[in-house]
Amino acid sequence: MSVLHDKDIREPLFDFLEETYGKVRIIEEKRMGGSRADIVMITPQAVVGIEIKSDADTYARLSGQVEDYDQYYDRNYIVAGTRHAHHVQEHVPSYWGIITVEAEEKRTDFYVLREAQPNPRLDWKKKLSILWRPELAHIQELNAMPKYARNSKEFVIDKILLNVPQEILGAQICEELFERDYNKIMETINAYREQHGQHKRRKTKRKRRKYRRI
Repeated sequence: MSVLHDKDIREPLFDFLEETYGKVRIIEEKRMGGSRADIVMITPQAVVGIEIKSDADTYARLSGQVEDYDQYYDRNYIVAGTRHAHHVQEHVPSYWGIITVEAEEKRTDFYVLREAQPNPRLDWKKKLSILWRPELAHIQELNAMPKYARNSKEFVIDKILLNVPQEILGAQICEELFERDYNKIMETINAYREQHGQHKRRKTKRKRRKYRRI
């Protein structure tokens, strides 16, 4: 049986996720606290974190990664290569989902060993912090809230959490992430800042973020 590396898993995994979970958007390498999520999958009702542990990876950083994933995402999965498949459940909480992956001849097969359950450690402030300020402003508008244009992002997040029920807010966050256009990030942010009398941000070179959406 072949040894699977991260690069061998990613593209086939995207296809598997789209086939299995329907309407999804995939964002790669998303910063979360002190770690970086391998994959963030957006569905209409949930933001899902996915950590890949290929046959070439170890569990050295996993405990810290689990803590970070648990702060930001509604549900979490670990995708484990054959080398980890039999003992990966010892390294993640019981509410994490587990997907195993095997290379068979010219194809890569995935198996959902355990479906992810709702994350009991989710920090809604951290989850909302994923959104850009214009996206937060749209949520405020949808819920007939004041603009708070002169207040900090943290202040706005606190107000949203006080005024919008979580069952409504969760779906609205997902919709904002579905509609996000990374090609217009600076244009969107500067349009918001100009509208509210703030200085525009200077354009900086950033690593291109990959995403998929169907």
